[in-house]
Amino acid sequence: MNRIKQAILSAVAVGATLGAHAQPTELTEIKVSYQPALYWALPFFVATEKNWWAEVGLRPVFSVFPAGVPQMAAAASKSWDVGATGSVPAVLGFLRFGIRTVGLSNDESGTNALMASQAAAQQFVKNPASMKGQTILVTSNSTGDFAVQACLRKYGLSKSDVSIRNMGQAEIISALSSGGGALAGLWAPNTYQVEEKAGAVQLCSGKDGGVVVPGALVARGDYAQQNPENVAKFLAVYLRAWSWMHANRGEAIAMMRRFYEQGGTQVDDVSLQKEFATRPTFRLDQQLARMDRSRGDSEMDGWFSQIAHFMRGTGAIQNAPASNAYITEAYMKRVNADPKLREFANRTN
Repeated sequence: MNRIKQAILSAVAVGATLGAHAQPTELTEIKVSYQPALYWALPFFVATEKNWWAEVGLRPVFSVFPAGVPQMAAAASKSWDVGATGSVPAVLGFLRFGIRTVGLSNDESGTNALMASQAAAQQFVKNPASMKGQTILVTSNSTGDFAVQACLRKYGLSKSDVSIRNMGQAEIISALSSGGGALAGLWAPNTYQVEEKAGAVQLCSGKDGGVVVPGALVARGDYAQQNPENVAKFLAVYLRAWSWMHANRGEAIAMMRRFYEQGGTQVDDVSLQKEFATRPTFRLDQQLARMDRSRGDSEMDGWFSQIAHFMRGTGAIQNAPASNAYITEAYMKRVNADPKLREFANRTN
């Protein structure tokens, strides 16, 4: 069995590590962190299956975490060098551990959503104002929470108009499926699971609420400073995986199914297709465009500033850091400046 699969199967253990395909000893080890069975983590699985890491001289050792907060905390012991995570933990990671955001994993705006149970959906669709006074099950200080608050504003409501109950995503899925809740904040693929298994209805996404929910590619600050070439190679591998997947959708969907199942998540083919359809990713040129500060703050700066201000409002952080303190385009530019890495990142085969 491929060792990356073994790690995915044991992903519930925080900090579990795995090795990729056996590689020659001259390859440079790089420690990569992520969370299992998530769309933005799929490139790590694809790149390992395709043995692309070795093409740029890297040998990945993976650490798999159940959520972003323990993932960021593990950086303190240098258990990982680079990886991907949500935008909320990326900001926390900078403030607490000096984590740098070096790129975008995907746009999750359409897949962080306010969901309603099958029994209550019709009422809320017909009269969104009837949510006032209701309890919403939410994973606090998460992108799901961010999307829910954006949706409430869309309906002319605020967080103070409802009762927020903090729960983990698995608990929320169970409650929504068993009639223990009528409204909830979830993200994909959890949204698909409650749609398929419990008939839940998506009322509003972050995108519907007018916000952008970015995913982050990250690196430990000290590692990035000391190993800029390795960070650039990591980014090139990640970008190549997306380039290949979008050019080879059928095979990519099959690999996604395996990746999700090995992470303990099962969704149908329609939902797998929906992942690609609703979650934009970014080619090298698109990454650079969204990180461009030649005329002031970049588009990416604006997205993460919204996230940071949301976190300040929830009390998760005392002050919103300046985005240019933790978002850096230097490593993406390094990929673009190297003809071999640039070609590699854009390759579709």
